[in-house]
Amino acid sequence: MSQASPRGTYLQVSESLRQQIESGDLADALPLEAALMSMHGVSRNTVRRALKVLEADGVVQSAPGIGWRVVRSGDPRSLVERMTDLITEHSLSVDDPYPSEAKLCERFGASRTAVRRVLAQMEGNGLLATVHGKGRTVRALPTSAARP
Repeated sequence: MSQASPRGTYLQVSESLRQQIESGDLADALPLEAALMSMHGVSRNTVRRALKVLEADGVVQSAPGIGWRVVRSGDPRSLVERMTDLITEHSLSVDDPYPSEAKLCERFGASRTAVRRVLAQMEGNGLLATVHGKGRTVRALPTSAARP
């Protein structure tokens, strides 16, 4: 990145990687972090933040011993959108239980870290509440304004 930007540099890197993935230039494994640093002229921390954004959106996932891999699913929506839409798809009401982390990981093929980040975001947006001993419950129904 050659210029300072009002938008976070890590977001620019994540958007660049997303476009490369969508165009098919990055089909399976992503380049190593060192190569991404060199390609984008940024620090390792910036690359890692960009990858975490893509992981939270369900675009990539960390594969221990391999690096970062592109997640191939037929659904173009982000992980946040898909997990929020579960409330409507399952006709959940306020105070109904929300699926467990394990079930969400299995359903979306996402890492536990990515699922937890989205759950925290949904709790922050007031859609879910954690009830100790009972798991997460629906606190409010999604509206177009509550969507990311």
